[in-house]
Amino acid sequence: MTGGTFVLAWPWVLLALPLPWILQRLLSPARPAGGGALHVPFFQDLKAMGTTRPAAHSRAVYALSGLAWVLLVAGAARPQWLGEPVDLPVSGRDLMLAVDVSGSMENTDYSLNGHSATRLDVVKAVAGGFIKQRTGDRLGLIIFGSRAYLQTPLTFDRATVDQMLRESVIGLAGRETAIGDAIVLAVKRLREQAEDSRVLVLLTDGANTAGNVSPQAAAQLAAQAKIRIYTIGIGAGEVGVRTPFGTLMQTGSDLDPETLKSIAKATGGRYFQATNTGELETVYRDLDRLEPSVRDSRTYRPLMSLYYWPAGAALIIALGLLFRPRRPWLKRAGRVPEVLHDST
Repeated sequence: MTGGTFVLAWPWVLLALPLPWILQRLLSPARPAGGGALHVPFFQDLKAMGTTRPAAHSRAVYALSGLAWVLLVAGAARPQWLGEPVDLPVSGRDLMLAVDVSGSMENTDYSLNGHSATRLDVVKAVAGGFIKQRTGDRLGLIIFGSRAYLQTPLTFDRATVDQMLRESVIGLAGRETAIGDAIVLAVKRLREQAEDSRVLVLLTDGANTAGNVSPQAAAQLAAQAKIRIYTIGIGAGEVGVRTPFGTLMQTGSDLDPETLKSIAKATGGRYFQATNTGELETVYRDLDRLEPSVRDSRTYRPLMSLYYWPAGAALIIALGLLFRPRRPWLKRAGRVPEVLHDST
């Protein structure tokens, strides 16, 4: 291990090192239990056998016990090896999706896999593919109708964003369209992020008919917060509607493309219009080609925990002391007689 640093995560644990010696000094020795004494005729022999215990053995046991305690405390202090710092550039965007779920989104003037489908169903299918491809981006989801609601905060969990989009239903936020409120809510969520990564993709099929803030005022707030807004208008082309008298052509919705263009222009974004499923897929492909921006550089230091080395050594010493031969000096001094006779 070269080019790194040895550190202790919890150095304050080392304060426990002198604890056994402090307790030894403060606590008085245990008093012998009272009771009758057993008199044996060979007491002097036993006493002699006890004095044959080598002093070196006692010192070794004492030293090993102290070493085990030091190693145990060292392991509890969590020794670690930190490698050299490595800079990791972080790329991607903080991208909010604002999807219209007003009443007009239930019109079945789009086609999906050869079958008629509502506008919202097509948005779910096409936007879902867009979400899955946004690797490295933090995504969030706002749905809006008469009011705007945050469905998913900014997250790297693209599967959750896709799931919340698919669970959105018509009228969940009301039947009208509050474009300005949706932009303000996105500004609130994006303004704390890195300036060059704030993006809002707003999709609607109608004009602003509800809310407390006008789209133009909301766009100015977004421009001040340096948020780029890409607006997508759907359902504004002529759509063929089948009737008993044949196919009639009519305008798809009351979309206000001029307002959406002004929102995109004020924030440095772009306006897209998709009158069918193919055009909507093209729009999301164009959005997917936006260049990712480098937000910052995060420093990473490889970390290797080393606590198991002193802890393992302490365990081995403790096991060695636990299973060491008991009173080896008795074997050298002789065997205690099996039958003890009272001296009286």
